[in-house]
Amino acid sequence: MSSWNASESTLDITRCASEPIRTPGAIQPYGLVLVLDARTLTVTERAVAEAGILDALGDPLGQPVEAVLGAALASCRPALEALQPDTSHFLGAHRIGDHGGHHVVAHRLGGNIIVELEAPVPGEPGSLEDLYPSIRRFMGEIERVSTTRELCDLAAAQIRELTGFDRTLVYQFDTEWNGAVVAEDGNGVLPSYLDLRFPESDIPAQARELYRQNRVRLIADSDYRPVPLVRSAANADAPPTDLSPSMLRSVSPVHLQYMRNMGTGASMSVSLLREGELWGLISCHNQAPQRVPYHVRTACEFIGQILSLQISLKERARVIEERIARRAIQVRLLGRMAGDQDFMVALGRDQQNLLALTESSGAAIVHRGECILHGHCPTAQQVMALVQWLTAQPDQGELFCTERLPMLWKDADAFSDVASGVLAISISQLHDSFVLWFRPEVIRTVRWGGDPRKEDTGLPLSPRTSFEGWKETVRKQSLAWNEVDRDAALELRTAIVDIVLRKAEEMAVLNEQLLRSNKELEAFSYSVSHDLRAPFRHIVGYSELLWASAGERLNDSEKRFLDTIVESAQSAGTLVDDLLSFSQMGRSTMGQITMDMTALVEDVRHKLDMEYAGRSIHWTLPPLPRVKADPGMVRLVWQNLLSNAIKFTRDTPHPAIAVGHRRNDTEDVFFVRDNGCGFDMRYVDKLFGVFQRLHHADEYEGTGIGLANVHRIITRHGGRTWAEGEVGVGATFFFTIPFATGDNL
Repeated sequence: MSSWNASESTLDITRCASEPIRTPGAIQPYGLVLVLDARTLTVTERAVAEAGILDALGDPLGQPVEAVLGAALASCRPALEALQPDTSHFLGAHRIGDHGGHHVVAHRLGGNIIVELEAPVPGEPGSLEDLYPSIRRFMGEIERVSTTRELCDLAAAQIRELTGFDRTLVYQFDTEWNGAVVAEDGNGVLPSYLDLRFPESDIPAQARELYRQNRVRLIADSDYRPVPLVRSAANADAPPTDLSPSMLRSVSPVHLQYMRNMGTGASMSVSLLREGELWGLISCHNQAPQRVPYHVRTACEFIGQILSLQISLKERARVIEERIARRAIQVRLLGRMAGDQDFMVALGRDQQNLLALTESSGAAIVHRGECILHGHCPTAQQVMALVQWLTAQPDQGELFCTERLPMLWKDADAFSDVASGVLAISISQLHDSFVLWFRPEVIRTVRWGGDPRKEDTGLPLSPRTSFEGWKETVRKQSLAWNEVDRDAALELRTAIVDIVLRKAEEMAVLNEQLLRSNKELEAFSYSVSHDLRAPFRHIVGYSELLWASAGERLNDSEKRFLDTIVESAQSAGTLVDDLLSFSQMGRSTMGQITMDMTALVEDVRHKLDMEYAGRSIHWTLPPLPRVKADPGMVRLVWQNLLSNAIKFTRDTPHPAIAVGHRRNDTEDVFFVRDNGCGFDMRYVDKLFGVFQRLHHADEYEGTGIGLANVHRIITRHGGRTWAEGEVGVGATFFFTIPFATGDNL
């Protein structure tokens, strides 16, 4: 920021999203900040709010930390030396001369250690234990509520009770980072914002990232005068110091003006995270300036973390319930499809479930120039025009999703009443084959906290001054598609492509009972991770505990029985893990990037070091080309092939494993060759099937799923797999990656 004097510079809100908010060069005037060189613990910068501290104790610039402030921090040096990068540590309360006990927190960031000493607040709690009864009461109350809204109501009331602020809001972000006030607790001093929405521009992206990193932020006085950071001469030309983790870090003058426009003299926020991402904020406001003591803020942070976990759990439970319901619908649809070669006809027989799968009002199936409509849809001609538009999109993938189609495609205005929202899956890479679901326009009124539109008045720009409720009527927009809707559509696409299209000939000769068994097996493979993995681990764990506690009292037969239990449970656990991995390979979304195949193979080989420890293997690994593929999936391919080569050369006197590559007109061909036990080419067709083994389990361990995984992954990339071998001579396994890869389920 160029100036900290708002009267001397124009506050330009257009720069708010790019302001250097991490490096303000100043602090709030409620203590002092020392910036230390992380290697020497010498003070390179300081900001001191009270000049009397400098007069009484001297300037800390250029001094070692143990010598500054009358040696108040001498006992902290060991903790500062042990501080790890990108971590923070509370160092307790330390008395600074006659200025009272300051709460000291250290943050290590890059080559600096930021030590902030926060001045005491009169009447503050002596420790977090003083606040425990309030926290315990909150934890008891949240067990009795069942919805996210009730949780937020409880948290708003509890935080306001702890802080004494006039108003506490719980603010939730939507997918476009607009915020909505979903809960509120106040004393009537400040106006209510409940159910109001605030535009994304009120909290720009870089500010949201700071909220994600720092769970608590306090601005005790919107009219404070910032205290500048003063540098030593030796540090004058260094880049601005990043104060991101500091509670005393000064904030944007634009934000301070925003607070004044809201009529708030003080504010505090507590971040709410869900799975590491910002879900929302607990936002506290007070009409008059107000400081919040360190231990009170810590209690609020703890409550925020509890609320974050509860929100995650409840929303995850809701999503799981929805997924279970959609899976049941999908099973019914697949049951219809299983006995019919024409999936269009099969889907049309169960219109109710087809629409319920994505909670839509209409659906269309387009295949080889034919269009079948179900429910409330645009006309067939309009649907075909939509398909042509989808096909022409440069970034067309396997799924298209929008709740505002008329904003993306002007021609959709003609049927926005029945299809403002569209969810579409592409069935074929060669033909214009789609399944599309439609949602109608939902006209609704949104209450904003002030007009979110920016107007050019010709005057110097500043934060908006009005927060009065402003109503907007939203048209040509449907209810939003959620993750469950999208995943349900993608899973149906997988079923259609993998079961009906690509295996049409095989499916024609399979009977209905076999199809049902395959579906049950797939469902089983998804459930084993929850139902079987933990029991197998418990069997191993408790068996080992039994061995440790009673091993001396067991006879040889009993010890052998116990060893057999452990080995069998470990083997079964490995099989369960491999089954889950195989099942997930058919359902997980591919993320293709251009990747360095040489580096990937080297990394996989390095991670397999323990599998051939003590053996001398001759490796041949020439430079490999860069390819476009899903790195996680291709890593699993190399891991399976190299692990097999290591395993099957176990009994070879001079084992050798070679990785190679060649290129033809359409694809890159990769192979792994070994001089191990090899295999009989009469059984080559069985190699890539599930549970297919050409060697007895007593000779070579394994579950018979690894090569099936390889085949499924490469098939999804549009490639091929095959193998060549000779008993006692060795084997070579090949796979290809086409130049233009795709998710060919």
